Amino acid sequence: MQTRAAVLREMGLPAPYAQSRPLSIETISLAPPGPGELLVKMTAAGLCHSDLSVIDGSRPRVMPMALGHEAAATVVECGAGVTAYAPGDNVVFSFVPACGHCQPCATGRAALCEPGAKANVAGTLLSGARRLHSSGGDIHHHLGVSGFAEYAVVSAASAVKVRPDLAPEIAALFGCAVLTGVGAVVNTARVTPGSTVAVFGLGGVGLAALLGARAAGAGTIVAIDLQPSKLDLAKSLGATHVVNAASSADVVAEVREATRGGAEYCFESVGSERVLQQAYAATARGGMTVTMGLPHPSKQFTISAVSLTVEERTVKGSYMGSCVPSRDVPRFVTMYDAGLLPVDRLLTHRLKLDDINEGFDVLARGEAVRQVVLF
Repeated sequence: MQTRAAVLREMGLPAPYAQSRPLSIETISLAPPGPGELLVKMTAAGLCHSDLSVIDGSRPRVMPMALGHEAAATVVECGAGVTAYAPGDNVVFSFVPACGHCQPCATGRAALCEPGAKANVAGTLLSGARRLHSSGGDIHHHLGVSGFAEYAVVSAASAVKVRPDLAPEIAALFGCAVLTGVGAVVNTARVTPGSTVAVFGLGGVGLAALLGARAAGAGTIVAIDLQPSKLDLAKSLGATHVVNAASSADVVAEVREATRGGAEYCFESVGSERVLQQAYAATARGGMTVTMGLPHPSKQFTISAVSLTVEERTVKGSYMGSCVPSRDVPRFVTMYDAGLLPVDRLLTHRLKLDDINEGFDVLARGEAVRQVVLF
């Protein structure tokens, strides 16, 4: 069959993207689903910094590639051997397909699935297949999803069923922003009630972490960003203190003052080694610094080695919120239904697929929390 999709053929084209048009909306061929795969009709797909980092070249991937990984869809057809899904099911996607058999999967660390990571780097589905094609040859899949398309074929291991009446533009956010941000709080850090938390960077992931910290019962929550509008939103979502990094004379000092000597848990979502350095400096003795961002592979993070010992510090990476999507998506949706995670507040823009380059300009300028393409 044929489908329209946003295809990236060259990384590193300059902004503004409305002029350079890195994503071309093309009609491409989509092969039927193979064994263990699903043909899905996309209903919504969010614009994430992980997409932008491929566009600007800071997260190198194989080209050409159909982008998009934070998405919701309806199942159209099931490949051979699929029994957990049926046509008409509503699903969201995990951006790491979990094989269920490798050592990380067997120990409950689906985000670190080894075959899933290998497939993502290669730009294939979990099976190793590519189902996207154009007249010039194969087109690679983005993180097993390629959600900026009207239709896609995905591994059933990438999908999680959600209730049918969950709005698509809200459902999509559970596939990345909520998994990554809330998961970092409840799975990676295991924030405790009454504790002090600081969140550096208030995009979709950072604000989801803030929601997670509030739901976990954190007593003091400091939100740090460059954009006043995001700081205002953070306050309305439960931040007890905000720091404008654009005007602050000393961000670390402000965070340490607000938390009476440093936050017990500091979360970095910017993908900047400089901001990660600030987050580490703002963490209390005995505290934990968690990074959710994706800096360029060449960037290095340097700390005082002795501080890890004499201050009993912990530095942790959190990929996909250390989540098991089949477990965590349903429970986070339940928390949303109960009013504990107002995920809908993260949605700031609705777009058409044809406007996607302009949407990435808005994201690059820091003017959006989550923009969603509606199909």
